[in-house]
Amino acid sequence: MPTADLTRQRLIRAALELFTTKGYHDTTTAQIAKKAGVAEGTIYRHFLSKQHLLNELYRAALRWALEVVQVPSGAPPAPRTPAPLTSPRATLALVAQGLVEGAARDPAVVKLGLLGRHEAVLDEESRIAAREFRTAIEHVIAQGKAEGAVRAGAADVWAGVWLAVVGYALEKVIAKEWKPGDAAVGLVIEGAWEAIRA
Repeated sequence: MPTADLTRQRLIRAALELFTTKGYHDTTTAQIAKKAGVAEGTIYRHFLSKQHLLNELYRAALRWALEVVQVPSGAPPAPRTPAPLTSPRATLALVAQGLVEGAARDPAVVKLGLLGRHEAVLDEESRIAAREFRTAIEHVIAQGKAEGAVRAGAADVWAGVWLAVVGYALEKVIAKEWKPGDAAVGLVIEGAWEAIRA
């Protein structure tokens, strides 16, 4: 891997760790550079600003999350709204398990992309990425509504409820209080379905 690519990767990992432990606003470019082992000015060879760096990380996290939704639904990675091949309940359970496994594997990515509150600094491209992820969840829920498996009401509301409940498991896994295979994770995933089922 070329030196520039290695430097960029070190900056990304350093920023990801600092943004998710100290917070975006309390992290300086000097701290990111120090953690990455480079001069502060090096950041600007790879990113326009700290905000640009955060948005790059956020979009990468949301692209991963969207892929998690699309894979169990059987949709190829390109479409924006997957069509479930299994029941919506089974699809959502697989999505939740995928997100939980991701939280165990790379907690900072999940924390930044799915649990962090960065609305004030997100650019339009990041907002679009967030909508695509949310729309993919809403599509699975809308399919469940069409089949009579999800309660009446707006799919975006039920997507928010489902994500909030699953978010609890993600927080516990990130905090290393739970592991992906724990019974508590299964209870939360089941609870997320129970919160929206007809």
